[in-house]
Amino acid sequence: MTVPKMKSRSKIFLLTVAVLSLAGIDLATGGAGLGVTDTSIFLKLRLPRMLTAVLAGACLSLAGLQMQSVFRNPLADPHIMGVSAGAGTGAAMATLLIGASLPAVLSGLTVAAAAFAGALLTSLLVVTVASKFQSATTLLIFGVMLGFIFSAATSILEYSANAESLKVFYSWSAGSFSGSRPGEVAVIAGALFTGTALTYINSKGLDIALFGDEYASLAGADISRIRGVAMIGSCLMAGAVTAFCGPLGFVGIVAPHIARGFLGTSVHVKVIPAVMLTGAGFSLVADILSNAFPAPLPVGSTMALIGIPIILAILTKRR
Repeated sequence: MTVPKMKSRSKIFLLTVAVLSLAGIDLATGGAGLGVTDTSIFLKLRLPRMLTAVLAGACLSLAGLQMQSVFRNPLADPHIMGVSAGAGTGAAMATLLIGASLPAVLSGLTVAAAAFAGALLTSLLVVTVASKFQSATTLLIFGVMLGFIFSAATSILEYSANAESLKVFYSWSAGSFSGSRPGEVAVIAGALFTGTALTYINSKGLDIALFGDEYASLAGADISRIRGVAMIGSCLMAGAVTAFCGPLGFVGIVAPHIARGFLGTSVHVKVIPAVMLTGAGFSLVADILSNAFPAPLPVGSTMALIGIPIILAILTKRR
């Protein structure tokens, strides 16, 4: 007897249920012993943190999906293209120039604004280069080199910063969903909405990009435009998340592979919602595990511990 295959809509429904369940667990368990019945704690701390985790995971996974498609590289994501490194340089500049001279709240906002500016500058550079070069390999190498340049600049800034400034910078660079304010959640949500709209508009072009530049040219598609639109949406989402949550890796690499494997297709119109839900679930799991200890762990470290084994499994399977 043949078991009928589950349809894509049913799989999306299962992913939705899983994410909602994880969101409930995150709301109920996080917060270092704080009671779930405390309305003030729930509304001001737990709910914004959970929403930030969901939105950030969806943004980074969708950005990773587009980059993997246009570069035809299974490990492409915002980190590879230097967006996170650019944000890190912006944050480092803010802590060096201003440091601990501002109150904690203003200092945190300054770091976030500077990080977003750094990510935006990097994005503009990448998008400009994307419009000039047809080769995906050339653009990928440019992104990697750009990341090295920004990382070197950040190291120089760290070396000359004082202890208090470094504390602010390291707090941001560790990665966290905590401390998010409604305005910050709204910014990330706006970036996700815009990025999702651009991805759907560009979905047929992304399908064509999977077959390579030569096929795209034969099909009459403008690969530079496809790549440019993908980079604009990806960098916008990654920049917003990195600015407020710090540099979070691995979700942009892992989520697209899990979603495509679960659905059994690479057609972007079908994969987009699955990728966003998978990324949101990945971030929620990382947040839950980070808060499972008396002293919460940096969520960036937890993501690495979860993501690295999955990436190694993916690479082993592709051999």
